[in-house]
Amino acid sequence: MSQRAHWKDLVADKKRRQQESIPKDWIITVPPDSIRDVTSVPSTCGLLSPRELEITDTTDVEAILNKLASAEWSSVEATTAFYKRAIIAHQLVNCLTEIFVDRALKRAAELDEHLKTTGKVVGPFHGLPVSLKDQAQVKGLETTIGYVSWVGNYADKNAVIVDILYELGAVPFVRTNLPQTVMWIETNNLLFGRTLNPHNRSLTSGGSSGGEGALLAMKGSPLGVGTDLGGSIRIPAVFNGVYGLRPSTGRLPYYGCARPLAGQDSVSTVLGPLANSVGGMKLFLKAVLAQNPWDKDPTVLRKAWDEEAYKLRDHGGQGGKLCFAIMWDDRVVMPHPPVRRALEMAKEALTQAGHQVIDWEPYKHLEFGNLMNAIWRAGSRQDIAAAVSSSDEPLLASMDLIDPAFPDASYGASYFYSGDGISAYELWQLHKKKEEMQKEYLDRWMSTAEITGTGRPVDAIICPGAPCAAPPHGRNKFVNYTRVWNALDYTACTFPVTKVDPALDVKRPAHKFLSPTDKAYYDFYNPATFENAPVGLQLVGKMHEEEAVLAMVEIVEAALKAGGKPKL
Repeated sequence: MSQRAHWKDLVADKKRRQQESIPKDWIITVPPDSIRDVTSVPSTCGLLSPRELEITDTTDVEAILNKLASAEWSSVEATTAFYKRAIIAHQLVNCLTEIFVDRALKRAAELDEHLKTTGKVVGPFHGLPVSLKDQAQVKGLETTIGYVSWVGNYADKNAVIVDILYELGAVPFVRTNLPQTVMWIETNNLLFGRTLNPHNRSLTSGGSSGGEGALLAMKGSPLGVGTDLGGSIRIPAVFNGVYGLRPSTGRLPYYGCARPLAGQDSVSTVLGPLANSVGGMKLFLKAVLAQNPWDKDPTVLRKAWDEEAYKLRDHGGQGGKLCFAIMWDDRVVMPHPPVRRALEMAKEALTQAGHQVIDWEPYKHLEFGNLMNAIWRAGSRQDIAAAVSSSDEPLLASMDLIDPAFPDASYGASYFYSGDGISAYELWQLHKKKEEMQKEYLDRWMSTAEITGTGRPVDAIICPGAPCAAPPHGRNKFVNYTRVWNALDYTACTFPVTKVDPALDVKRPAHKFLSPTDKAYYDFYNPATFENAPVGLQLVGKMHEEEAVLAMVEIVEAALKAGGKPKL
């Protein structure tokens, strides 16, 4: 179909082709909208056999890999099982874009044959199905990143991360949904539609890696690849009750992934994993770094996996006393009661485990957010206009954050589309300001060595990943709890803690509001609105501390479990 076709014709054609890519015997009866929590449907709909349920219910990626390496599970049966579960998830929450069953099963069969004839695995991810956010280009497949205008944009080569996954022995098997423009914290576009939250379909899955977050929550993939420019891995991870890692710039290969604002590298998009365990993210980081990605992507640092850093060499060593700082709010929007309770749970658990916990005073967080907006807007109008020009598709109103109820949070497609940009010199001044603020923040972090009691600065900051649990569709308006760490280029990892409990998370009396947006968030909180929503937190380390951050998340999790952490 011609790229000059009307955008509605392009949508109809793409939806038809997507539906035809689903095997007809994998179609299920979808529960009515009144059934909000659909996480149990895969085990009750009858499509998955007991063996397939055993495979897909296994959230320990290392356990899956061991089964595949020993041929206890074949790659074909594992890929089929996860594919069927992914298709179930898609019918329930609309999380997929590209579905390529035959290609994935052919790859899985080749891996099985290799293991059978040689007795050896192809690589450490031998036979493992891996899902990809729609930005990761796969040769021969369309890459649209939520733009109708990009229908027909077939990749002529793989993104670097896709090549590396093939080298590792993995089986890329689906691509997942994201928002129009990618520059948004909910997942909706004119091409594929809106992705829902599996725990409560009246709530958002977050964005921009919302398809990955929802798919992982449905256990439709054992390991996913997302991207993060201002929280796009961590927000969906928190909202869907899974784990997400935002590494610092240059740690993992991004080359070959389609992206918004291409060429803007002051605050860069980074690639990172989503999983149902910390271990899954650790395996991903170790395996990808072992492939020398700096020889494949010119922007990747020559920095291999550092086992001593994972053993907390720079944080007193394994088993030592750590000092965590809790950031209770960012002085712009107060977290809702469930998020506050999660912070209190973390503090109590870590204190009982013998660690030091102090308060963290946020520094210029709103100013960091405004600075990021200014940098992105320097050329965003031209970028978005070029992307939609071939089909004249409209910008979705639901991508817009120009909302009178949220005046402090002006951020969305129309916001980035407005204005005529700025000069190169004006942009340089923004870059200069960012560097100055980064230095100020680092100095404040390092100065905490005087108060931690460990002789070191604070080891990590624990804070919300969002001011609320997953809100209703169209109400996710505030991204500063994540994007400030992008501005600083700090490593950050989100992890699940609990769920909204109406008995515990009652609405509190009004406080002195920090901002109009704070008041708006207070006004719309009602625990019944957030029924069954996961609640997670974010652990932040300094730049390029991926190994240490993963290790410290494991420590926090262990402390929470020892203190009786509720299970999702």
